[in-house]
Amino acid sequence: MTDTSPATTDQPARPGKRPPARAPRQRQASPVLERLFALYPKLFGAKFLPLKLGVFQDLLARHPEDFKKDELKIAMGQHARSTPYLESVAAGLPRHDLDGNPVEPVAPEHVHHAILEIFRRRQARSREDLRPRLQLRLIQAIEVSGLSREDYATLVRVQDEATNALVDDALAELAVQAAKREALLRAFEASGKTETEFADMYGLNLAEVTAALARVRAAQAAKTAVTP
Repeated sequence: MTDTSPATTDQPARPGKRPPARAPRQRQASPVLERLFALYPKLFGAKFLPLKLGVFQDLLARHPEDFKKDELKIAMGQHARSTPYLESVAAGLPRHDLDGNPVEPVAPEHVHHAILEIFRRRQARSREDLRPRLQLRLIQAIEVSGLSREDYATLVRVQDEATNALVDDALAELAVQAAKREALLRAFEASGKTETEFADMYGLNLAEVTAALARVRAAQAAKTAVTP
């Protein structure tokens, strides 16, 4: 005869009786990272900051008794791959030395790859298509980089075609926006109006018109400056 006692069958729990909840699994912080937090809370604390290139060697030189080379290397790798750290890089914050001083900008390609990695992680957890948000962030990064669209594309191009397609979409949208601003400037110059009169004539927002004209003029001036 088959034993059908509650101890050996899968039965739904009776109302009012729930199985004991499991304690959430917590990640144990690396002792090395805990030590770094204690030494440099402004860099490794609640808010991460991008670190200067060569900070690994700086830590070994400043704290030879605190860290073993191999253990520090592993901990720094974990830190650099963490989402909060990548977010600080993607935001374009400057790199800092151990004293908390900003010492150098983050290279455009590092900002770019941090943005893409954050997108991949968030998209993997979301049912929403996050590509429109990614495109906006990439457009901002391209503009802040100060590079031409062609130079930026060359700098960040990788072997993965899907990633390159995301970049190409952002570059194409940026080109469309630039063309619209250039057309606006031509229309404004042909009108013979002031910016206020021009905006009123076409029902445009004056602040947006002023900003768009300033951007296209700055872009044209930059092109003229680099033309031999």
